[in-house]
Amino acid sequence: MVPLLILSFLALSTIIERAWFWSKILTHEREIAGRVIEAARRDWDAATEIARKSSNQPIGRFLYSALGLEDPAPEVFQLALQATADEELAQMRRGDKVLESTIALAPLLGLLGTVLGLIRSLKDIRLGDIGTDATAGVTLGISEALISTATGLIVAITALAFYRLFQSFVASQAKLFRQSGNELELLYRHGASHRSKPIVAPKPEPSSSADAEG
Repeated sequence: MVPLLILSFLALSTIIERAWFWSKILTHEREIAGRVIEAARRDWDAATEIARKSSNQPIGRFLYSALGLEDPAPEVFQLALQATADEELAQMRRGDKVLESTIALAPLLGLLGTVLGLIRSLKDIRLGDIGTDATAGVTLGISEALISTATGLIVAITALAFYRLFQSFVASQAKLFRQSGNELELLYRHGASHRSKPIVAPKPEPSSSADAEG
């Protein structure tokens, strides 16, 4: 059926595009996060520069969204991380609706094709033809009609397998964002607390009684 073919083409295009997307980022994300966090422990400017140079990767954009701010309040620092994480994870989930639709519709379209094929095959058969050579063509038509159901199931199973795989990648990235973001925020809050401590002037020593009498 034409709808099943169109749905299969959309699912295949989505799978190829998502596979290419994940192949470019999975090998570098943890390395970038580790370098930025390690640099932040020693030199905040160096961490910012590393994140800026890694802006072509989701984790780089995520960390630089907060590091690139000009002396923000800790709450603003946290909000920048959260907003960017939501945006990046939404981009990572792109194509999910196509795969979800394929998983739900492909078996139904395949079954519909089978039913229509059976109707075409059986509409001209007569009871007197059962068991004779006249039913040979009907048997062949039924076999061909069942191919539609099998095709729909194959398409749905393939889409489901890749959908689950991509979902596991998204979950892994969400965990990495959460871990690196929390660690970076703790480092920033720790540094901010040191910067905000008031300078206490030393108390003057009390004068001796001898000085007071003089």
